[in-house]
Amino acid sequence: MKKLVSVAVFVAAVFTFFSCAKKEVDIKSAEDLAGKKIGVQAGTTGESWVQENVKDVKLSSFKSGIDAALDLKNGAIDAVVLDELPAREIVARNDDLQILTGSFAREEYAIAVKKGNTELLEKINSAIQKMMDGDDYTKLRQSFMPADGEITIPVIDVPESDKTIRLGTNAAFPPFEYVGGNTIVGFDISMGQLIAIECGANLEVVDMAFDSLIPALASNAIDFIAAGMSVNEERKKNVDFSIPYFESEQVIIIRK
Repeated sequence: MKKLVSVAVFVAAVFTFFSCAKKEVDIKSAEDLAGKKIGVQAGTTGESWVQENVKDVKLSSFKSGIDAALDLKNGAIDAVVLDELPAREIVARNDDLQILTGSFAREEYAIAVKKGNTELLEKINSAIQKMMDGDDYTKLRQSFMPADGEITIPVIDVPESDKTIRLGTNAAFPPFEYVGGNTIVGFDISMGQLIAIECGANLEVVDMAFDSLIPALASNAIDFIAAGMSVNEERKKNVDFSIPYFESEQVIIIRK
């Protein structure tokens, strides 16, 4: 008799688990995020926006947007708030996910340097301005954000030098920085190569968790950050930002 009861309890538990896992969540706009289980990438604008604007949120922070998307697919969370371009890359690879229409929380990306490092900041601003005034910026956008989706990695020759400049990034944010083959590539990495040329230095790319970048900069473990980092007042307390080089916005990923 005990075995029959145990089996019945087990079957009921399994049924309850799968019923909950498949429960549909109605999210049609940012207003519907209240009280939901939301995934974000740690240290990003999406994380701070959800913390500041979504009531009764059950927030889960992940090392990358891809990790958050996996939990979304598995039903552990109800939605992911992430920057637009990486979100579109994730959705393109997962046909059971979609991005809600409508935008919010627009932001500008810039390069970050240690507070007071005006010499490096001036060289970075000069490199960005030259990139935008010429055709390098257009070439980078066409390479990493092509209309047909076929990314091509541009070849940028950085002359050999006895000086090295270290770019800190988080290589889990395509198309800005990600692992391609055995190397880290992306829009920001190619831009970093142009900055290295402006500085007369070799470029070393240092990959780490996104929320470790500013502490690494403060401790001189890296020289600048190029990681799709948005400019906000809180970060301005700890770093100096270059002129903006890209404008983006936050979007919401949900299951279809």
